[in-house]
Amino acid sequence: MPQNAAMPNAERRPLFLPKRFIACALLAAVSLSLSGCGTMKDMFSSWSFGSGNEDEIEPADVLAAKGMEAYRVANYSDALKSFQEITDRHPFSPQALLAELKAADCQYYSGKYAEAKEFYKTFEERHPTNEAVPYVMFQIGMCDISRADRIDRDPTGARDAVQSFSRLLRVHPDSPYTKEAKARMREAKEFIASHEYFVAVFYVRTKKYEQAKHRLKYLIATQPEAAVLPKAKELLAKLEAGEPPKWGIEKWLPDWKLPSWGKSEVFEQTGKEAENSAQ
Repeated sequence: MPQNAAMPNAERRPLFLPKRFIACALLAAVSLSLSGCGTMKDMFSSWSFGSGNEDEIEPADVLAAKGMEAYRVANYSDALKSFQEITDRHPFSPQALLAELKAADCQYYSGKYAEAKEFYKTFEERHPTNEAVPYVMFQIGMCDISRADRIDRDPTGARDAVQSFSRLLRVHPDSPYTKEAKARMREAKEFIASHEYFVAVFYVRTKKYEQAKHRLKYLIATQPEAAVLPKAKELLAKLEAGEPPKWGIEKWLPDWKLPSWGKSEVFEQTGKEAENSAQ
């Protein structure tokens, strides 16, 4: 055949290997490479899938004991970690109920009142028939009133406290917290009255007498038992007579602040009862 003669079409086609052949060849190559480095079992045994790398999960009863020990010495940060670990890792354990309650207490005694209120509300929603619910409702009120610190600031916390304590007294009128709730509610109302009076005095100082009279009339109508009421009536009388104070307005300011509330003997006892109810 001449050298320049055209080759048959079959001879000019590129060489295509079957897919099955390619796969078998690759598998053989991998097997050969592994034979010098150990067996397949050796390779997998050297890989880690997380076993042994994670911290050992402590039992719920151990975490509860650690949490309560930290809580009783006011180490609320560590106590909260233990209680939250119970709710995260052991949500169906017998200790989970106590952990939910004490986690809320940890937030409260750490001064995180908004967070504590949410924890208490969640507990009440999840366990509406639990014996600790009256305590939880009382603590919700305490979270509210603890946000009211000075009469020249927003009185929303005191207003919320009145509603929260009123709800407790309405739903559980004979609970161990009735006396305490009534006392706290009276203080919340005094805070609201003093705030209203403070605003009225501010209006007088800035010579906005009509706004001051409106505020004083509202205070007298809504808080008839407030301790600041005699001063409010006296100031209103001067304004209506057209004789607003010209000097020494500071003497008209209310000298009042919320009392410092420690744990009373009754509170200590009922708090322990709440713990027992949640166990």
